Amino acid sequence: MTASIWLYLTPLYVLAGLLLIFGIFALLSRIAGGKFVKPIVQGVLKVPLLGRGMKKASQAALERQNPELASAIKKLERYGATRDPQRAQAAMSNMTAAERRAYLDAAGEQGDAQPDQMNRQMRRQLERARKRGGGRR
Repeated sequence: MTASIWLYLTPLYVLAGLLLIFGIFALLSRIAGGKFVKPIVQGVLKVPLLGRGMKKASQAALERQNPELASAIKKLERYGATRDPQRAQAAMSNMTAAERRAYLDAAGEQGDAQPDQMNRQMRRQLERARKRGGGRR
């Protein structure tokens, strides 16, 4: 008779465990600006089903928030611009003015946080594009 009570409480234990994991995740995201969550998320992204789902959710959120930037990122991914700067240049030349502006604004915001990931040629192209855009910010 007591075994059946434990069986009925199993969903509660599972829910409590998930709540504990979520709480730890939320706590880690608050500490040091999410420094400790990044490796966890990168590990989860390697799982094929979860990674694909998170990528789709991220893409959908970006399309709602900034459609031009989402379109620009799709074009960059289609050209394989993350691996080759010449492909990135080809992708940039096929973007509309709004897409290019949205991408350069996003790259500029992210570039402030990670300035050493861009090589000299890419920095010069970014500066030229900003100058052509009329210096809008």
